[in-house]
Amino acid sequence: MAETFFLPQASLDALFAALAKDGRRILAPTDRDGRTELNPVASFQEVAADYIQTILSAKEAAFPKVERLMTFTLGAKAVDLKDAEPHAEPTVLFGVRPCEASGFGALDAVFNWDTRDRFFNARMEALAIIGVGCTKKDDACFCTSVGGGPGSTRGSDILLTPVEGGFLAEVLTPKGRAMVALAPGAFQPDPGLEKKVVEVPVAFDQPGLTRRLKDRFEDGIWMEQSLRCVGCGACAYVCPTCVCFDIVEEADAKGGHRLRTWDSCGGPMFTLHASGHNPRETQAQRWRQRVYHKFSYYPERYDMLGCVGCGKCTRACPVDMNLQEHLAEAAQA
Repeated sequence: MAETFFLPQASLDALFAALAKDGRRILAPTDRDGRTELNPVASFQEVAADYIQTILSAKEAAFPKVERLMTFTLGAKAVDLKDAEPHAEPTVLFGVRPCEASGFGALDAVFNWDTRDRFFNARMEALAIIGVGCTKKDDACFCTSVGGGPGSTRGSDILLTPVEGGFLAEVLTPKGRAMVALAPGAFQPDPGLEKKVVEVPVAFDQPGLTRRLKDRFEDGIWMEQSLRCVGCGACAYVCPTCVCFDIVEEADAKGGHRLRTWDSCGGPMFTLHASGHNPRETQAQRWRQRVYHKFSYYPERYDMLGCVGCGKCTRACPVDMNLQEHLAEAAQA
């Protein structure tokens, strides 16, 4: 059960200082070069004052764009292989929205499905999340349509909800209690604060969509919806739950590295076989895969959705594809 406190805004610098003294990096939304993105900060004054979402997702804290898995050196008669060790810097994610915080659960389902991924798990063990509930939304938000909410505590170790003069702090996990213990003077007894967040109307019937997809695999709707898609992959790279990756090697005559890099199932090369055959050779098939993966295959395999309704894909799309609208259309009979 969550413990609740009042965290005055004036006490946040004391909390940040205590976290830094404990050797933790703090990543928080900042406004730099006209973009709101997660960056390292030392004080609360550096945190963006007014934002709905960062453009990129927070998943890179546990699943970086590029990760070295091993190195190899070519000798005269042998190859010397060395496993890479995870670089898991103690990190606090501050200010991520509840949808983003819940996205780590979808990543965990994949990286611990049949084999535990030691790189991902090392970073998650070193990661703590202080989420901030939403008091604003835009037309791209649809968290309530996929089981979330602007005040959802899922995924956060501490969830802060803005109130006059500071935040209502819900301390939810042992990691959250450990952070409170680092700066006990920053947290005050809850005087009975009311948790108020923005209202996000439900946009479509998600259970109905998942049921409807069983009969729409060969439907012409995927061709119609994908006609605007340019296959750039922006939706996948900003998504908190997209987990496609590729394994590549960079090498010269003396040796090299094996790397894990982000990839996108929306790209034509993703399923291209060495034979030249491509089971998803059209953009319509790749768009269909994106929807089915998140709303049909994920529920079947992991008993959860592969979408948190953050709307980042819609905001990032260069041709204005609106995921919420397309899902609502697909959910209709």
